[in-house]
Amino acid sequence: MLEKIRGLWPDGTVPKVKSFKMYEVDETLRLFVSDEISAVQVNEGIVPFLGRPELVQKFPSVTVDMGAVRFVCNGAKVLRPGITAFDSFKKGDIVAVKDQTHGKMLAVGLALEDSEAAKSMAKGYVIDNLHYIGDKVWEAYKEI
Repeated sequence: MLEKIRGLWPDGTVPKVKSFKMYEVDETLRLFVSDEISAVQVNEGIVPFLGRPELVQKFPSVTVDMGAVRFVCNGAKVLRPGITAFDSFKKGDIVAVKDQTHGKMLAVGLALEDSEAAKSMAKGYVIDNLHYIGDKVWEAYKEI
């Protein structure tokens, strides 16, 4: 599992890990926890757990306006009109989503477009939201 994560995440984001604990939230969601890192497996994607902001900050991000926050925190895909700022990323990269006012991490997902292509778009989906604050994994972690 650790090698799979290293292959998907940017270089330098995965430290040496002695062991993981795996929690199955449902058939499609798993939470992996260790002292060093936490990850969420959603179907075939593995993204960092939002409860570890120091880890999530190592990934490229987009900033959304405050009007998009409630939709993102309900699991919606991130639409181009709601994005106010971009880091550089490629299609298929793991991207964090943060709010414009506080810079708080709201969600993590997979880029559906390159950042350069997304900047020139007027509308359309940019990020597929895989894990967000308040989802099943977030709530399950509170009970662990």
